[in-house]
Amino acid sequence: MNSDASVRRLGKGDDRPLVGERDRARVVAALAAVDCVVLFGEDTPLALLQRLRPDVLVKGADYAPEAIVGAREVEGWGGRVVRVPLVPGQSTTTLAGRLRDAR
Repeated sequence: MNSDASVRRLGKGDDRPLVGERDRARVVAALAAVDCVVLFGEDTPLALLQRLRPDVLVKGADYAPEAIVGAREVEGWGGRVVRVPLVPGQSTTTLAGRLRDAR
């Protein structure tokens, strides 16, 4: 999971992330299907993926398969890449917009 600093550096905005890295990690770690959550500060998770060699790499369906960093590597060692569908209107960007509009 991106660290707070990497989220800001990747151009999400000065007001992002809305939820801090520790709280985001706790929420994801609480999911039964998740074995481990690791924060990374680089712009991409490629080095971390190569080191951890996960069985599954999950990204939102808004990412084209060829745009998923590390997909080729994960599939190369027998893992799989899963693109999960997005829930309309349930993105952090939408939430941030609603909060700005409510001011």
